[in-house]
Amino acid sequence: QVQLVESGGGSVQSGGSLRLSCAASGYTDDSYSLGWFRQAPGKKREGVAAIDSDGSTSYTNPVKGRFTISQDNAKKNVYLYINNLKPEDTAMYYCAAEPAGPGAVWTTYRTLGIIPASFFRFWGQGTQVTVSS
Repeated sequence: QVQLVESGGGSVQSGGSLRLSCAASGYTDDSYSLGWFRQAPGKKREGVAAIDSDGSTSYTNPVKGRFTISQDNAKKNVYLYINNLKPEDTAMYYCAAEPAGPGAVWTTYRTLGIIPASFFRFWGQGTQVTVSS
């Protein structure tokens, strides 16, 4: 069973930076797509970034240029670097994983323009990010 544990959230001022981490375990092989999502109170969960098993990355428009997703060489941890934080970034941030072929999320994003939550079966419990102005 895939398990995901997020960490690194916190309270920061506008313009600050954070690094979110997601420790993954239970993989049967390296062919996984990983994604970061966020959900603000009263809003739907939205995908912000994803990385496929071949290293392809996807970013949604609100975070392009400020968020960077990366993975360690062992592909056991995935990170989300968030720069120039804005109050509208305040949300619970979730890590998600799904067994998939190379470029799977990237292809979906190019087609749909979103990173769909329905693509992923495995989810972490989330880490809270709060940005004050």
